[in-house]
Amino acid sequence: MNQKIDWSELFFSSTGRVRQTPFLIALAVLVGLFMIYDSAITGAPRVLTGWVVYPALLFCAACVLSKRLHDRGRSGWWAAVILIAFMMVWPRPDNFLDFVGALVLLWAAIDLGAMPGERGANRYGRSTRFAEPIEAV
Repeated sequence: MNQKIDWSELFFSSTGRVRQTPFLIALAVLVGLFMIYDSAITGAPRVLTGWVVYPALLFCAACVLSKRLHDRGRSGWWAAVILIAFMMVWPRPDNFLDFVGALVLLWAAIDLGAMPGERGANRYGRSTRFAEPIEAV
């Protein structure tokens, strides 16, 4: 089963489901863009451009996370918890509360990155992992 991924839909739509590999690639791209922007732009330009770049990256991350959460049978709103945890620990954890954020990210990494999606269709769409039989009418 060789499905092509619509990358624009992956980054800009929060509906549907996505498999592990495209999810991990998209997440690596987003974190890479975040790191490049964070290290390349400093001072006043970051204050000015940050109002556009950070919300755009967070929106794309929310869409990608929502699709993977849907594949696992969970609500996409859990992406907000994961993104808040990411913002808490970026670029490095500083206090005890950041430890809680790190635990949330650890849970998300295991649940979304290592666990397979639900078999068959769920309330968020058709399965992206297994071929479903076509029902006769």
